Amino acid sequence: MSQKDQQKAAAVEAYGAGHGGLSQMELDELVASSDTGGRSVSGMVGTLLLLVALAWSLFQLYIASPFGLFNDTLARSIHLGFAVFLGIMMFPAARTKFQLALGVIIPLALAALFMLSAKDGTAVWWVPIPALFVIATVVLGSPKDRVPVWEWALAIVGALCALYLFMFYRDIADRVGAPIMQDYVVAVTGILILLEATRRALGPALMIVASVFLLYTVMGPNMPSIIAHKGNSLSEIVNHQWITTEGVFGIALGVSTSFVFLFVLFGSLLDRAGAGNYFIQVAFSLMGHMKGGPAKAAVVSSAMTGLISGSSIANVVTTGTFTIPLMKKVGFSSEKAGAVEVASSVNGQIMPPVMGAAAFLMVEYVGIPYFDVVKHAFLPAVISYIALVYIVHLEALKAGMEGLPRAYTPKPIVQRLIGIAFTIAVICVVSFAVYYGMGWIRPAFPETAGYIVFAFISLVYAGLLYVASREKPLKMEDPDAPVTSLPLPGPTVRSGLHFILPVVVLVWALMVDRLSPGLSAFWASAFMIFILVTQRPLMAIFRGESRLVADIKAGVFDLIDGLVTGARNMIGIGIATATAGIIVGAVSQTGVGSALADVVEVLSGGNILAILLLTAVLSLILGMGLPTTANYIVVSALLAPVIVTLGQQNGLIVPLIAVHLFVFYFGIMADVTPPVGLASFAAAAVSGGDPIKTGVIAFFYSLRTAALPFLFIFNTELLLINVTWAQGLFVFFVATIAMLLFAAATQGWFLAKNRFYESIALLLIAFTLFRPGFWMDMVSPPYVEEAPSEIVQAAADTPAGDRLRLRVAGMNDLGDPITFVALLPIGDGATGEEKLENAGLLFREDGDKMIVDDVTYNSAAQSAGLDWDQEVLRVLKPVPQPSKYLMFIPALLLLGLIVFLQRGRNTRGLRQTAAA
Repeated sequence: MSQKDQQKAAAVEAYGAGHGGLSQMELDELVASSDTGGRSVSGMVGTLLLLVALAWSLFQLYIASPFGLFNDTLARSIHLGFAVFLGIMMFPAARTKFQLALGVIIPLALAALFMLSAKDGTAVWWVPIPALFVIATVVLGSPKDRVPVWEWALAIVGALCALYLFMFYRDIADRVGAPIMQDYVVAVTGILILLEATRRALGPALMIVASVFLLYTVMGPNMPSIIAHKGNSLSEIVNHQWITTEGVFGIALGVSTSFVFLFVLFGSLLDRAGAGNYFIQVAFSLMGHMKGGPAKAAVVSSAMTGLISGSSIANVVTTGTFTIPLMKKVGFSSEKAGAVEVASSVNGQIMPPVMGAAAFLMVEYVGIPYFDVVKHAFLPAVISYIALVYIVHLEALKAGMEGLPRAYTPKPIVQRLIGIAFTIAVICVVSFAVYYGMGWIRPAFPETAGYIVFAFISLVYAGLLYVASREKPLKMEDPDAPVTSLPLPGPTVRSGLHFILPVVVLVWALMVDRLSPGLSAFWASAFMIFILVTQRPLMAIFRGESRLVADIKAGVFDLIDGLVTGARNMIGIGIATATAGIIVGAVSQTGVGSALADVVEVLSGGNILAILLLTAVLSLILGMGLPTTANYIVVSALLAPVIVTLGQQNGLIVPLIAVHLFVFYFGIMADVTPPVGLASFAAAAVSGGDPIKTGVIAFFYSLRTAALPFLFIFNTELLLINVTWAQGLFVFFVATIAMLLFAAATQGWFLAKNRFYESIALLLIAFTLFRPGFWMDMVSPPYVEEAPSEIVQAAADTPAGDRLRLRVAGMNDLGDPITFVALLPIGDGATGEEKLENAGLLFREDGDKMIVDDVTYNSAAQSAGLDWDQEVLRVLKPVPQPSKYLMFIPALLLLGLIVFLQRGRNTRGLRQTAAA
């Protein structure tokens, strides 16, 4: 049984024993064992581990700063050294039969594999020694309250292996591709210890998957012919996986080093300052009075927490300890209360800017700016959260729930709307003033602009802190105590406005100044450090309660705690990205991606929808054991290029960012889905409900998240690709309505309980609003097929700027025959021949065939995938088509009919109730 299985068993045991939920200490231990390390040591060892974690955070701040000139490869080596050392020291080796078997079998199997792969007389007699060393530490075991000497040895050796690139960088650079015996020993030992650290920190799944890919690397010639390859020797594995930046020290670990750590640290500092509690209290003050109010507040607070947290487990426990008991008080069952918290917390990982570290990986893998990643990811995430609020509302309607009592009389609706409009206007005016003011300051004061901006932000911070000091300090209320009234919205919001400033700094640096993610997070974290140190003394001064030395000391302790917690939160991510690098390295070394494309094409029959379904299932299966970040790395490396390639062959041009978001969305679903969904078990531990039932309900709540990826693959407008601002607002409005209707259909309730045909109709309406072009293409096809000989005339008839679709037969990179659709951009020209020539394309006729005779280098034709000697099979010429939005008319008429039917049933039900 793995550590994660033990955590789930503990939750089930607590439920079976009749507990109303685990204690706060047990919940903290659950999060620690999952995210930050389950070993708790005190004394000198505890102090040393605290200092190591603190040093890691300070090192990351240094290399991210404008002054930290540091080689990327060296930084990755040090980053992994910290992660492996803390991973071994903070996560004890579990003494279960399954863990023992796994910790013994895999090192032995890998040792045998490495010895088998040695060629050219390479000495391998020593290989069993590091394997036996790792096995011994597993067999001897380790307690949770101290660190045995063999654990010290394992942690130090693992850290030294990770630091090898840092210590011998210049020597290694002179012998890349020709490893010496020292390289062999360090690489083999490092891989074995890294996999052991992975088993401890993340469970067995990622360790097993990485080991399988190492097996595939060596045993390529013995694999089935469709995925066979030449096989790689130990020398090639050592060089590729450890000595260069193709494997363990590749892009994934680089992103963890450069970007992810600073964002996790920023979230940790913000939470330590009190922002997490502030977000929860604000959400409850604004939404707690509504039907099912605590559940709606849970969704909103989890969304706000998700802005700064990449961990669904921590999000569940942080917000759930407060929200779940309150949800139960207004009528939610234990399972439904837990499921709402799970669905909202897991969705925090799709919420920019952090997105569970995936946003930063997408920057590297997709090759687009961070701003574009956030822009593409923003709309689906917001729509998903709005739909979840609506699902909660439907649950409240079904059960006739009410909200929590308010301690004030609400203002009339008109007055509230005027107040909201005034607030929005003020925010817009301030935003414009700041934007244009910053634009004036920098040219006017080029040398001192930074100091002026810092002084301005500090004044705003001091002003907001003064406003907060006029209100009572926010305290996390006891969720088990009777709730007599909700907090007042105004005072609650004003009590923590200064927490918004660091987020504004982060967003400004990312979106306006377009700084790198790492530098943006550095400035935001630096401002958070300033807040943590000054918040207590300034607040005390404003309240006339100053104890300057004590307040400054408390602020410094808050800062140290935040830095240490940030480092501990990064242990799992650092180890996961390094181990995922083994998998990515194996993919690039063996060329399995091309082979996998053939396998997927055979299994799917070339159907793009079947390919997407296979990818979704694979993401869910891998996600049952892998953390979200590692799952995303693995599946995107394996299947993202396959979907793009096979989509093109089917005539569907799928943007790479859409595929990567598709994979990521289904990766996070595994945190929900039974039987493994750890977030569901964490929520059940809080609520005292059945973990499996909680996971099943959460899965149905999360169907909207599962539907969105399929929709934005076929309708990229949802990702704001090639749309104007006006179109973006229209897409947001229509897609939100469609997702609400989808939620109503899947929940079986709209204005009243749905009849089965009404649910089907609502699904059809939602699909039509999402993809009106699907029906319009059936009514009026957008293309007409022409014979290949008509390509010149088709080009002449195609307006400049449009694309001419060509179905083409040729060869792929492996020399196998393929058929695909090429989208050829048509440029200016007086005749069809000139337009084709300007696009870089020349043809020759061979009987009835039209053959590509020449393709200009770096031309539009080459970008479309055209090459010499390909044959054009058909020409798909675009023809005028009615607006696809005409399909909204029958959809809205059908929606009106459903509204009429359900309102009639509601009216009759009220009359019968009154008569009774």
